Amino acid sequence: MIDAQYGGLLSSSASVLVPTRQWVIGQTGTITERGWTFDVRLSAASPAWKVTAINPSDPGAAAAVDSLATQVLGSSRIDLPPASRADIASGQVHDSVLRAMLTLAKTYTIGVSVVRSGHPQYVFGTSRLSDHPRGRAFDTWLINGVPVVAGSTPRSLVTGYMQAAAAAGSYNVGGPYLLSGSVYFSDQTHHDHVHAGFST
Repeated sequence: MIDAQYGGLLSSSASVLVPTRQWVIGQTGTITERGWTFDVRLSAASPAWKVTAINPSDPGAAAAVDSLATQVLGSSRIDLPPASRADIASGQVHDSVLRAMLTLAKTYTIGVSVVRSGHPQYVFGTSRLSDHPRGRAFDTWLINGVPVVAGSTPRSLVTGYMQAAAAAGSYNVGGPYLLSGSVYFSDQTHHDHVHAGFST
């Protein structure tokens, strides 16, 4: 398990996104890395919340990708869980997302938690389509080696990153702090990561 972050949080239901990494040793000794991002659904119950469904990521087959995707996949400053890496390798992630990742990686090292697959199709608790399944968003859980959610992480690091995401073209930046400007939002779901969504 790489991380666990909210995909949605309401009073009686929740989505927790769990990116994972697994290594498999073949009969010849070859080690292959793989993994999934799981959308774990929970419902409030007594005495504790209960898991009601587990939805695994399905990135699709690898395809010929352009230079932006190749640069993101090859960057040592962008840590991608296997499902997000497969999302990009499938060619289903918009160039706006890839450009923003590369722009942010010039200043920050970033740990991505989810890009396209493994995220709820709709903004949790609504009938509004999320930008994630359309390949137009990514979430960051780690900035310069420290988790967004950690109490010791400087507020200025997170807010600076949020502002940089907006400057890189995101029209919809969510995080643990509400900044001034219509592009920013904050809620319980986004207290543990920074969301960056793109219109194209």
